[in-house]
Order: sequence, then C-alpha cells, then structure tokens
Amino acid sequence: MAISPFDTLLQKIETRAARAGIIGLGYVGLPLAMAVARSGFAVTGFDIDASKMVALDARRSYIDAVSDAALSAEIDAGRFKATTDFAGLGECDVIIICVPTPLTKHRDPDLSFVEATSRSIAAHLRPCQLVVLESTTYPGTTDDVVKVILEGTGLKSGSDFFVGFSPEREDPGNQHYHTATIPKVVAGDGPEALALMKAFYGAAVSSVVPVSSNATAEAVKLTENIFRSVNIALVNELKTVYAAMGIDVWEVIDAAKTKPFGYMPFYPGPGLGGHCIPIDPFYLTWKSREYDLTTRFIELAGEINSAMPRYVVGKLAEALDIRAGKALSRSSVLVLGLAYKKNVADIRESPSLRLIEIIEERGGHADYHDPFVAEIPPTREYQALKGRKSVTLTPDTIAGYDAVLVATDHDRVDYVALAKSAALIVDTRNVFNRLGLSADHVIKA
Repeated sequence: MAISPFDTLLQKIETRAARAGIIGLGYVGLPLAMAVARSGFAVTGFDIDASKMVALDARRSYIDAVSDAALSAEIDAGRFKATTDFAGLGECDVIIICVPTPLTKHRDPDLSFVEATSRSIAAHLRPCQLVVLESTTYPGTTDDVVKVILEGTGLKSGSDFFVGFSPEREDPGNQHYHTATIPKVVAGDGPEALALMKAFYGAAVSSVVPVSSNATAEAVKLTENIFRSVNIALVNELKTVYAAMGIDVWEVIDAAKTKPFGYMPFYPGPGLGGHCIPIDPFYLTWKSREYDLTTRFIELAGEINSAMPRYVVGKLAEALDIRAGKALSRSSVLVLGLAYKKNVADIRESPSLRLIEIIEERGGHADYHDPFVAEIPPTREYQALKGRKSVTLTPDTIAGYDAVLVATDHDRVDYVALAKSAALIVDTRNVFNRLGLSADHVIKA
C-alpha cells in the first residue's frame, strides 16, 4: 500500500530526515535557520541579496541574535548552507517564507515579496512538501494568496502538499528570549497540515501553540502588535496632556505600575519604530474595509504615534529658544541614537530618521551618534540621509552642538560625560532622571 504524502513527510520530520528551506535571511529568517539547524534538520537558506552570501560564506553574521560562533557551528556541522539559487527549493521538504511585508505609501499591504516568493516555490513545487508563511500579514493571506499561487501548479493543498502559517515573534536585543524559547503559534490548512506544523516546529522550539486556522494565526500576530501600538499611543498622548499640566508622565507611570493587578506599564517615546508595530496594525485596517468596518482605535493610534517626532522637535525648538535664545533654524543638534530601540543596530522605521529630517526641514543641522550604527544604510523613505556617519562622542564634539536630542537610550553611552559637556539636552527616554543625572539643562520631551 502506497504511503500518503502526509505520512511520508511526517516520518521525515520526526526522524530529522527532512531538509528545511528558509527564504529570506534577515532578522527573522537567519535566527530561525539556526534554531532549526540546531534541532537536527539540514537547512538551506535562500536570499536574493548576494552580500549576505558573502558574509555567510565568511562565517560572519550580520544579525545580532546570531553570533559568528553559532553560525560557524551549524555550517561546520553540515546543517546549514545558503544560496541565491532558488532551484534548490525542490530539494526542501519544509519551505518557510520569511520575506518583508511592507506598506505602500497609502498604507496598503505590499505583498509583492510574498507573491514573488510563492511563484518561485511554485516553480519547484512537488508532492510531500510543507510550505509555511511567517511574514506578518492580514488574515487570509496564506489561504487566499500563497495557497492559490501554489495550487496553480495543479497540485492540491491538503493532499499533495501542505500549507501553514506561523507568525514570527522576534524581539531584537531581548536577552531573555530567543527564537527557540519563544512559544510558537502554528496553524495549517486542514488537520494534517496542522499536525505537520506541530511536528516540525515542536522539534525546533520549546513550545508550540496550535490554533484552528491560518487566518486565526495571522490575527494573533496582528493582535499582539496592535495591543502595543494602541497602548504606546495612549501614553504618548498622556505625555503631551500631562506636560501641559506640569505633570511628569514618567513619574506617573512609575507610581501606577506599583499596582499589582489591572495595569501594565508602557512608556512614551519620540515615535514608533521597528518593523512590526508601526506597520502591522494597518494590515487589519486595510482588510477591515472589505467588511465595511472601520478600525478607529488602530488609526487613531497610528496618527498619535506618527505625530510624535514633530512634537519632539517642537519641544526641542522651544527649549533652544527659552534656554539658549537661539532659533532651531540657526542651531546644530546631535541626535543620540539612530536605532529604534536600545542596544540594537536595527533602524527599521526608526523615529530618529524622521527627527533628523524634520530638524533639517526647519533649517537646523543634525548629526547623529549611535554606537551600533556606524553609517546610515540605504532606506526606502530616507534616501537623502544615506551614507551619513555616526560622530564620535568627545567633550569637545558634544560642546560644539547647541543641543543633544536623546532619541534612543543605548547603555553604551557615557551619560555622565554627556551631561557635563552638553549645553542643552532634550531627553525623550527619561534616561538622565533614571540615572540620577537630572539637571537644569536636561529637558524632558
């Protein structure tokens, strides 16, 4: 009796005989590739970026979450290789899509990377394969886009091949959780696909959380990031209101979080950064229009968070006027921190880029210092900033600026020296108060 595609693939997964292919070797794909390889699977990484291949061939990781030693270990063990040749997809039993899902300038989902990748997989699709989407998107993408493209080959999901969705939950810079220890939500197109998802991811991570459908799993990821976006917007709005009343929002939050139930602290900032939180909520906004529904909370949160860089620059201009008697248009400003969060090199959607842009739109001059970002790489929205380099912090350098704007509170900064040398500091992260370095020339914003 012939063995079914499901049984064949399940046996390969359970015995670690399956080869995994991971498409997109960025912040999500490369850490996932390492976790899967460490669990005993052979892994092929695919990416269109030839520079990544150069780095990987040299056993040099470009992702903080993956050390050079960890990368070398999996390569030397023969469990990981990388290529730009997508013909190798035919050799893979499990194929995981980890490509970007940005928004267009009109905040509509841009699924071009997912669609192109799905077509590449379709060109090499065969029976007994599991295809998984990990890229964040709106509910229905896996079944209505990926599955449809793959079934265009004539093969059928659930009988010939299998389709699933598992949202990535990477948190760059998090020292407590990594790919293998973060619970993994999994779903599949039918019970057999779900069983394969549980078997595969269960071998690579500490725990899996199965849900009933791919659309449900897609909604889980959106819900997590909408929750953060809305709550960050709330404290950002509270910051502006309390500031007008002469109340320190940081003191309020510190006191409120002593309540042992019914409250979770979120903190204000100069805007919202990272690949997920500024973008993902709008996937649901877009999808909701199909049902003639509005997402007022999501859209309002987006408006508030998007307005924060301009609010901060307004506070900077006010501080320069009152404290130094200078207009922003005649001032030079050092933006401290280019990354969107502390202690990482990730500048995706970083509000610091927007802060620099607004300062210079208003006639000021802006430089930046970031111990993790030596040079501004090409970005889709801030091409004019490409190639600018981080300035070195010395007492003379700091003193040469009219103001220092703290956008990211990296630990690898000497804040004591900064406080001594800077003429004016505008602190959006409360780092100086937190370190007991409050002074008259340190202004919270």
